[in-house]
Amino acid sequence: MKEQRDAEVELAKQRCRFVIDRIQQLPASTKITDSCRRTLLRLARSELSFLSRFPSSSSATTSTPLSVNIGHLEAVVHILQQPFITGVSRVCKSVPLLPTVRRQEGRCSSLKDIHVDIVCTFNRKPVWIIVSNRNPRYISWHRCHKSKGLELRIQEVLAAAQSSLTLRPSSVILFFANGVANHVYQKLQDKFGASEIGLGPSVFNFDAFEESEGNWINILARSYKDACVFEIKPTDSKDAVSGAEEPIVKSLPVDSAQLEVSVEKTEAQLQLSVEDCEANLADAFCSIVQGLKLCSLNVKNLESSEPGNCVGEVDLINFDTTTLIALVTGISNGGAQKLLAHPETKLRERFKGNYEFVIGQAMSEIQNPIHVEFSRILRGKTGMICECVHMEFSELVSMCGGPNEKLRADKLINSLRVVPDCPSERMMGLPTTRKLAMKNKVIFGTGDYWHAPTLTANMAFVRAVSQTGMSLSTIEHRPRALIGD
Repeated sequence: MKEQRDAEVELAKQRCRFVIDRIQQLPASTKITDSCRRTLLRLARSELSFLSRFPSSSSATTSTPLSVNIGHLEAVVHILQQPFITGVSRVCKSVPLLPTVRRQEGRCSSLKDIHVDIVCTFNRKPVWIIVSNRNPRYISWHRCHKSKGLELRIQEVLAAAQSSLTLRPSSVILFFANGVANHVYQKLQDKFGASEIGLGPSVFNFDAFEESEGNWINILARSYKDACVFEIKPTDSKDAVSGAEEPIVKSLPVDSAQLEVSVEKTEAQLQLSVEDCEANLADAFCSIVQGLKLCSLNVKNLESSEPGNCVGEVDLINFDTTTLIALVTGISNGGAQKLLAHPETKLRERFKGNYEFVIGQAMSEIQNPIHVEFSRILRGKTGMICECVHMEFSELVSMCGGPNEKLRADKLINSLRVVPDCPSERMMGLPTTRKLAMKNKVIFGTGDYWHAPTLTANMAFVRAVSQTGMSLSTIEHRPRALIGD
């Protein structure tokens, strides 16, 4: 028995070490914050430390139960590795309940916060993910002496979801790593309107390998083939917890009729001609503009959109001002070499305090052309900008742009959908500070409203948002400046 327990402890320690490696190698696509990564590493190392101190020789060896926390952490990290998870802003932390919710909900009166395993963006929509690694036979629906019961747990999560303004999810996802019993399955559907969702084959498979004398051998094999994944939309739940406060901060007032953005121009009208591409428009720029799709946008499409489709069948990307400038600047359109060929004295006189910044961008462009990156991101997508970006970009190009940059700016704007400023409630719920400026809240919030990731070089704002715990769908690109080309 001692040998068997020692083997169990050693296997659990191997699992901990492998989870630590996986945390450190989480893909960049998750956009997981450093704080979240540190939290996961602390939990995994704490578990490994506990197992390392586990008694190796005593009567307690076989009677003391092993910690089961590593299985839960494995499942959390496994989800974080999936390609549809981005904007990870909180992991294995609590979300506070508003005082009014605690006061009005007798069952929740003693609660200060609710534990949520992952706060992130799932298929471009903000979600909370709750992970269970329990054996299905031990998942109790009602309260018992060992558990508060799944029903009350979900009610508390929904209460927190409805009460939180800035962290409010569009849905709560329940991931049962080992499945659920039939009666629990039915209760989830009947009581909370939960719907089972499929997340692709990669979610249900997991293997760990290590190298031994030149060959890879399987040391850990865990299958999630029995896993069940449910989605609950707080507003659709048949047992939604009442009493959540109305949000104090509303979105900017926008008439819903204004949000109807019709196709005023035909595809043919917006296609760049051969003459356009010869008229000082770089081929790469023409290819990007031609690769953008044109679609009508309206609120009905937004409300009926399914996971994976931002607005019905429309795959939207929200452009901020930094993106528009990067697309049209002479640096990105064949002018980097010519710029660097000028004498340094003239360039310093021309760009003054921005000299180092502009030269650095030109050298970066020569080594790694940004339009290659944009082509990969934008092909087949519908580009949108809000009125705030349209106005700011037009003013910047008018003041600082050269004739070629102005020509490209006109062509680019004509290929995008301009929508009213309509930032999401949760974005407007953030405090307005120096780092969280109102202008940026409007720009990124409008993308959030349309469930469209914002393509941006403004990573200072993105970091400031992530520090609040809010998940936000963004795509980063390198900055570029207008050079008067």
